[in-house]
Amino acid sequence: MPAAPDFPPAPDRVTPKRALISLSDKAGLESVARALSAAGVELISTGGTRAAIEKLGLPVRDVADLTGFPEMMDGRVKTLHPIVHGGLLGVRDAPSHAEAMQAHGIGAIDIVWIDLYPFEATVATGGGFDVVIENIDIGGPAMIRSAAKNHGYVAVCVDRAGVDEAVEAITNNGATTLALRKRLAARAFGRTAAYDAAVSGWFAGQVEDAAPARKSISGRLAQTLRYGENPHQTGAFYVTSETRPGVANARQLQGKELGYNNIADADAAYELVAEFAAPACVIVKHANPCGVAVGADLGQAYARALECDSVSAFGGVVAVNRPLTRADAEAITGIFTEVVIAPGADDGAQEVFAAKKNLRLLLTDGLPDPLAAGEVFRSVSGGFLVQGRDRSRLTAADLKIVTRRQPTPSEIEDMLFAFTVAKHVKSNAIVYAKDGQTAGIGAGQMNRRDSARIASLRAREAGEAKGLAHSLAQGSACASEAFFPFPDGLLEAAAAGATAVIQPGGAMRDAEVIAAADEAGLAMAFTGVRVFRH
Repeated sequence: MPAAPDFPPAPDRVTPKRALISLSDKAGLESVARALSAAGVELISTGGTRAAIEKLGLPVRDVADLTGFPEMMDGRVKTLHPIVHGGLLGVRDAPSHAEAMQAHGIGAIDIVWIDLYPFEATVATGGGFDVVIENIDIGGPAMIRSAAKNHGYVAVCVDRAGVDEAVEAITNNGATTLALRKRLAARAFGRTAAYDAAVSGWFAGQVEDAAPARKSISGRLAQTLRYGENPHQTGAFYVTSETRPGVANARQLQGKELGYNNIADADAAYELVAEFAAPACVIVKHANPCGVAVGADLGQAYARALECDSVSAFGGVVAVNRPLTRADAEAITGIFTEVVIAPGADDGAQEVFAAKKNLRLLLTDGLPDPLAAGEVFRSVSGGFLVQGRDRSRLTAADLKIVTRRQPTPSEIEDMLFAFTVAKHVKSNAIVYAKDGQTAGIGAGQMNRRDSARIASLRAREAGEAKGLAHSLAQGSACASEAFFPFPDGLLEAAAAGATAVIQPGGAMRDAEVIAAADEAGLAMAFTGVRVFRH
């Protein structure tokens, strides 16, 4: 490990004399280049960026003029040279560095603006292997890291916001400050770390390494949150390069700033509503669905979802899988709702929502694909867990009927609907459903029997609220996201009025559970698939 050298303190103010600019995306180049040139800063550049600056009629030097070497090897080698990196890394006030720079004709570079090859965008647009490889930037990250390490003298900019800060400081005060250069350096190291994480993650996928020896996660700050889950916790929202439609890339049209829990609930709701082909509505409270339904249209789907648990729906998140109309918006705003997330909303719907100033309206212009590959992360003390996204989807052909009574076609549909919902409910999970509507949901209990009881209570209250003489679970299918270890949970479902049960199977006491189902006259199917959600 290199020892810390005895360098003199870095100056607070540095008046820049020379800037190196190399951009893939040249948006904003003209205003920045003109401002720097007007401030007497010499511009140095390469390739397309140099040509763009020349077109502006501004003086600019090619890096090749400094190094004495032309760009070569299809542009792979152009800035990897001591003249460049010496100009970035040289500690101006250290006598040995100053002597080396003088002896070898190395001029100091005081500003760097580099945005890197568009690796992430190339991957996102489906570039082939060779194209993606050529979009792995080598010289750019090397220069950024050199400049950031020597932030005592160099202002390094990796985005438009950073270079605008630097230009403003130079324009107004004629110099950059040490505090500014430190902030820019921290941002620069974050950018190169994220870039390397994107490259390593993509490459691991190319060699089908599901568990590489080292795993990096990167994200771009989208929003500093007022707080985390609770007011005494800090919070921030980062987005990754994944293009999956959802809360991370939604447009917020109105309402208060999203909070930590709003984002988590909106994500849970939208992932579930995307599971259904028919018009569907999901109402989520505290990351669990409290009502899910399909209908002939969104209005009917929302009304049926609300019937399941109108008490919990108050202050919840509503997700739909079709663009919203004025009538839909009028129905949804009938009770207090925190967030509405949808693929779209017409002008009438937007007008209705606008009257609810605190309601957040998120539009995504698409739905996530439930079958698409992806990763899910969860932090633990001292580390994090990684798993593949749950892409399971069952059909009637996947079911193994284990009881004497065979389910009817409508019961099979109800079982599949209920099991789909159970996949998105915190374990232990029990879901009663009938005719494309949840009747009762029991979530997050320490034993399955209690989840069945809670779901039964919700179904009974929903039936009463609807003016029925029986529970909404009467004649329903009951889904359990994991096996019944004992018959007690299944018997609770039978008592609630369920006539069919779907569960993974595989318990030591499967025979006892099957016998209990036969005695109760239930039809029961095993899926062989468990869908825990902790």
